Amino acid sequence: MTAPTPRRAVLVAALAVVTAATAASVPGGGTPAAAAPAPRAQGRTVDNRFWYSYGHWRAGTHRGTTAVAGARPGLRIRTAAGRTEYADPHTGRKSTWEYATWTSPTHRSTVPAGEAVASWNAHTPDGTWIQVELRATYTDGAAGPWYVMGRWASGDADIRRTSVDGQTDGRSTVWTDTLALDAPAAADGLRIAGWQLRLTLHRRPGAADSPTVWLAGAMVSDVPDRYTVPASRPSGAAHELKVPRYSQQTHIGRYPEYDNGGEAWCSPTSSQMVIEHFGRKADPAALAWVNPTYSDPQVCHAARSTYDAAYKGCGNWSFNAAYAATYSGLAGVVTRLASLTDLETVVRAGIPVITSTSFRADELTGAGYGTAGHLMTVVGFTATGDVVVNDPHAHDNPSVRRVYRRAEWENVWLRTKRTTAAGKVASGSGGVCYLYAPALPTPAQILALRTVGVL
Repeated sequence: MTAPTPRRAVLVAALAVVTAATAASVPGGGTPAAAAPAPRAQGRTVDNRFWYSYGHWRAGTHRGTTAVAGARPGLRIRTAAGRTEYADPHTGRKSTWEYATWTSPTHRSTVPAGEAVASWNAHTPDGTWIQVELRATYTDGAAGPWYVMGRWASGDADIRRTSVDGQTDGRSTVWTDTLALDAPAAADGLRIAGWQLRLTLHRRPGAADSPTVWLAGAMVSDVPDRYTVPASRPSGAAHELKVPRYSQQTHIGRYPEYDNGGEAWCSPTSSQMVIEHFGRKADPAALAWVNPTYSDPQVCHAARSTYDAAYKGCGNWSFNAAYAATYSGLAGVVTRLASLTDLETVVRAGIPVITSTSFRADELTGAGYGTAGHLMTVVGFTATGDVVVNDPHAHDNPSVRRVYRRAEWENVWLRTKRTTAAGKVASGSGGVCYLYAPALPTPAQILALRTVGVL
């Protein structure tokens, strides 16, 4: 479970994977800049754009960066464009870094949107880190500032992984991992019409190594406010994936410096379950710091590896997806799906889906708790369409598997507004989920992701 935060809960992004077929369908990786959005795709409220192929990385504007080919193309430093000092606000250390930058083409959105979230997959050897920025173009033609969407490294020896809250131009504001239009601007009809990304790759001065970015991009969305959603029709066939089961509750009180385990670790616990479903394991050396008396040390490692020093928690959406992609051959992003039918399509293709829900204790039969925000993993469906989940809010690992009623579960996942036990209006996730999948997916997985509008 995650603690309530001031950020908008309706986050979105999309999974893009490295396939020649997909790359060929987007020559050069760019779309024309425009002040007005492209025509809205029928029925769509989410627009996604990611760069991940060799052709994508060759596009855009390079200042010291270069595209690298291979089974998983990426972006690296070719030669330093300059040097900069970074004073880490979380350690007090000031260091000098070489840097190079890549700026994407402007993406013209098919959805006039109210918010955006970036995702990235990268490898950051010791002595390197990356900064991801996003700049929106509004529907009135004005451009916003470059907002920092994350300062990130897979480890924490060089910098502390951090979001940068409170950035604003009076029209939009960054809340942890989400760039959202401010309420007055949204009420006046202002929307995000397009956007660019800027990646800044850092390394120690004179070093030969470099970060490698495999995937970067963002999504924008405009999901309408709703307290209820219509129930979808189940497929009528049972299907369940074998996904490891881990309880967040067995970690209560562990590592206060990473938000104290238990209630705060639903996101990394869920992430670890899906990572291991795809056969990836943490290196024993990476777990050496964990108290040897603790069970499931890989969950502690996931919490440390997703911890956001500004947010002071492990629930940063982008950081969890980036963590999943540190494992060989995995890609990870945050997305929003439109229905349980969409979610079932993805699960049937062999991809468990980590979902964000919020509910009162009386709204989800069998849960036995209420939450302002909680991550659980959908692993299957019963023959009647009920939802089979690995819910980490359990007292031990065997108790993690739960079955929830379809209509109840779909509503607490897809709605954007809800009423709390105190009678106050609060936000819902609007279909937010994490998608982790092989970077080279199967044809069935590619088809499923295209069917639900992610690719």
